[in-house]
Amino acid sequence: MKTKDFYYNLPQELIAQHPIKDRVESKLLVLDKTTGEIEHRRFKNIIEYLNPGDALVLNDTRVLPARLFGNRIGKEESIEVLLLKRVEKDAWETLVKPGKKMKIGTTIEFGNGILKGEVLSIYEDGVRIIDFKYEGIFEEVLDQLGEMPLPPYITEKLEDKERYQTVYSKNLGSAAAPTAGLHFSIDLLKDIEKKGINIVYLTLHVGLGTFRPVKEDDINDHHMHSEYFELSDQAANIINNTKENGGRIISVGTTSTRTLEAIGNDDGRVCGKSGWTDIFIYPGYKFKVIDCLITNFHLPESTLLMLVSAFSTREIILNAYQVAIDNRYRFFSFGDAMFLK
Repeated sequence: MKTKDFYYNLPQELIAQHPIKDRVESKLLVLDKTTGEIEHRRFKNIIEYLNPGDALVLNDTRVLPARLFGNRIGKEESIEVLLLKRVEKDAWETLVKPGKKMKIGTTIEFGNGILKGEVLSIYEDGVRIIDFKYEGIFEEVLDQLGEMPLPPYITEKLEDKERYQTVYSKNLGSAAAPTAGLHFSIDLLKDIEKKGINIVYLTLHVGLGTFRPVKEDDINDHHMHSEYFELSDQAANIINNTKENGGRIISVGTTSTRTLEAIGNDDGRVCGKSGWTDIFIYPGYKFKVIDCLITNFHLPESTLLMLVSAFSTREIILNAYQVAIDNRYRFFSFGDAMFLK
């Protein structure tokens, strides 16, 4: 299958530049993944599609304020450093811009020396390992100096950092938000629980590979980035019991989906586990664990669009995307949502 098979034309003005005021008031396109039938609702109506005994699986990762601006010691030019993931202790995989002058041994300082970083090594794809020096707690220094790592298609400044976090975010470590979860409010989650739906949390720290386009012509040649995940024994038991009792597993986002499908066995059971996954889901994949999917609208030719297409069909998904465009849905991270039932 070719990467170009997942292209669609999106008007620039439909790329959401900021979150709407009320999370639950975003649009919701409800799609029957088998027939292609479509309904237009608001996200607050999602509760109507969830049944007592179902399990709603949410990714509770929390986004690091991972974008840092500094300069080489003794130089005035600005250097942007984007933290991708911790390698060990205070050494991180990073993207640096501009990168040409950032050779091994180069030192960058941030916040007038509150934080300093030395380039330890450089990978072939331009990723640099930087070791940081500071006083105190790294996360507190980062909160003081860092900015949210918004995707490149968002050009407007985010006034409130918390709007790029889910209301249930807990475990710090993501380079990007699990954006399907941005639509939930605390009150909506309470109402869902009251209806008898089990709410289950897992953690997958989202990497920036999420936003990288597939460069290969044949999708089989694409190498997926790896991301760290955790699923507790308690969460695994709830998921397994839900399936045994005839309930559905409703996955919130492609990150939750990738975690569950990476862990699940052929019978659809999961176990408590932590580790790294580079699972790449595209049409032809047979889903083992999830029954329904809540997700956002994804970039053309992206691995996320391929995953959603695998859950339905490429033709049904691309048709739904065209309907969303015709109805002026908002796309990508701060955009509207889709429920595949």
